[in-house]
Amino acid sequence: MTGRTPPLGDTTGLWQAVLAAAAGRCQCRGTCGRSHAKDGGRCPTVHGGYARHGTGPVSLLAAPAEPDGLLLPAHRAAALPKQQLAAWCPACHDATRRTAAKARQAAADLAGPDALF
Repeated sequence: MTGRTPPLGDTTGLWQAVLAAAAGRCQCRGTCGRSHAKDGGRCPTVHGGYARHGTGPVSLLAAPAEPDGLLLPAHRAAALPKQQLAAWCPACHDATRRTAAKARQAAADLAGPDALF
């Protein structure tokens, strides 16, 4: 995938609409754990660009904008409207998803086990 060639299965143009709204740049603003301070608080990764030396071109993802949304099952995430999606580079997407999963697990641990017996 180079330029704005959509991924397979994007027959609705949703991915292209999300990328256009993001101007082809990752929309992470630090939920991944990095401040992105050198780049005005937003991840500098652009679609088709290179994240770091020695890696191939980056393909941005269209995924839920809210960190908790990244934990949705795939069929529910795929049904979200364009307004609830954001462009994510794989590194920020994965890091934000891990952080959200840890936060959800910590909240479940604080709630304690159900007293069934």
